[in-house]
Amino acid sequence: MSTLALIDTAPDREAEDASTVPLSGEVFGAMINLSGRRRFTSQRLVLYAVLASQGQQGACATAREALALFSNAHAALLKRSGDLPGVFCPELEEVYYGRPAGDARITAFAALAQRTLNAIEDRLKSGPELLAQLVQETTPLLGVLNEITAVYEAQSRKHARLMREQLRGIMTDIEVIAREAKMVAFNARIVAARSGQAGKEFSVVAGVLSNITGEIDELVKEALSGAAA
Repeated sequence: MSTLALIDTAPDREAEDASTVPLSGEVFGAMINLSGRRRFTSQRLVLYAVLASQGQQGACATAREALALFSNAHAALLKRSGDLPGVFCPELEEVYYGRPAGDARITAFAALAQRTLNAIEDRLKSGPELLAQLVQETTPLLGVLNEITAVYEAQSRKHARLMREQLRGIMTDIEVIAREAKMVAFNARIVAARSGQAGKEFSVVAGVLSNITGEIDELVKEALSGAAA
């Protein structure tokens, strides 16, 4: 699995110094999935909160499940754990903790949802007012979640581009080595030919080396073709 080390530029939110974090296409896919999950579950949460306020059986439990998925996805994206790097770049740092205040708004939405569901279950007078506030917050929150998801997608594209460039560089180096090996094999054959009977075994080795460099040439061409795609 190809990986690329990026720098975690988030401040000391987890009592950790900035360090390299290995990222891969699979990790980016997981982060985009989690970010999308927040969007989906926020909408599902509000829908079932409304249904719960109307007395639909089981709606409040479904809303709480959606809230748990929403909160867990957010926590997984912020906190470095396992393969997930947390807030690993300045762009995410800005969208979560800068002007858009993504983290504060997401956390506040989850807290409001919790209060709303509690009020609905306990049939408190504040229930309708809290629900109206939750519904009102849904569209602005969705805008923030879309903005954050766009950052993950942009970082994924950037990573893929860097990996292609890195692969092309590696393949170029291998191509140079293969050319040099081919020259060595050619010179070895000349020496073997001049050595008569004593050079026969050396000639066989030189032939094998020449075949290997030919195979390397083909592999390099295939790899470069894939990197250019």
